[in-house]
Amino acid sequence: MKYLVGFSRIIVGILFIISGFIKLNDPVGFSFKLEEYFSQGVLNLPFFEPYALYISVFVVIVEVLLGVMLLVGFRVKFTVWSLLLMIIGFTFLTFYSAYFNKVTDCGCFGDALKLTPWQSFTKDIVLLLLIIILFVGRRFIQPIVGDNAKRIITVVALVICGLYANHVLKHLPVIDFRPYNIGANIEEGMGIPEDAPKAIYDYAWKFNVNGEEQTIVTQGDYPTVDGEYVSVETTEVQAGYEPPIHDFTIEQNGEDFAASLLQEPKLVMVVAYDLQKTNTNVYSELKKVTDRAIKNGYKVIGMSASNNEQSSELVKRYSLGFEFYFTDETALKTIVRSNPGLLVLEKGTIKQKVHYNDMDELKFE
Repeated sequence: MKYLVGFSRIIVGILFIISGFIKLNDPVGFSFKLEEYFSQGVLNLPFFEPYALYISVFVVIVEVLLGVMLLVGFRVKFTVWSLLLMIIGFTFLTFYSAYFNKVTDCGCFGDALKLTPWQSFTKDIVLLLLIIILFVGRRFIQPIVGDNAKRIITVVALVICGLYANHVLKHLPVIDFRPYNIGANIEEGMGIPEDAPKAIYDYAWKFNVNGEEQTIVTQGDYPTVDGEYVSVETTEVQAGYEPPIHDFTIEQNGEDFAASLLQEPKLVMVVAYDLQKTNTNVYSELKKVTDRAIKNGYKVIGMSASNNEQSSELVKRYSLGFEFYFTDETALKTIVRSNPGLLVLEKGTIKQKVHYNDMDELKFE
């Protein structure tokens, strides 16, 4: 039991620190995932949505701290109880997502590692078993350093987490795991290689044969049956290749201009996924920055999921020198974790990407 507890302690501690740090690197992204869980049709807890970012920061910092406290052996009873309660909550959410197919990505490891709902649930079941072992054998969890050292390590971890969270919230994630990272080409990210695996489907054909219903399963071919066709049900048995960037459009008046705009040698994108939630206090400065870009020969466009009335009102209020296009809200949230955020592209390749707090760092050559 002693060695089993020791093994579980290392695995659980390291996984909680890694999982927590990845989400701490992008708490805004994790808050979007929490909003999905809180929304109507999932957990039906919409009153939590305005607080999703605060909950996100709190949860990920606690996750990291519990991993640290477990490894150093600080306040073992509190730590193990907290780990157990947290993993029970995570397991419920991943099971709910998988069984009801509500949230297709739990966000357990942010954008660094995508897991299917059932993979996430399996991962949580394994962690739950390991934490139960820790709970039962908690007397074997001995501190690896003295009392003062344990407190210092825990406090230092808390301070580092707080400072790191503050930094990424005021700027952008230090490590960008998304397909819109600096250096990525959006058009290439939407492409599908010729040798990419294709989706495989089972077709369950139902026929009425001599008054009895008969089902024949094929993978596409229409079966030869001496009977009357009734219906067919399709089931995906193997997912095909999905490009890292999909559902990306830049629309205006129902026309998609993405292909032509991604060929622009000098393009600035002002991304504001929701104009009702955007930080309007920075638009006076944003106008100066975009005017400077236009003066230097750049084409500037706005991208939002808001309607034309809202975008036109914003353009008029701040005398902006560019127009807004429509893009899917999820895509815009993925592109940049800032509302607004700015990108500089060269023929579809992202050269610069900044939070609105860092607009003055943009260089227009």
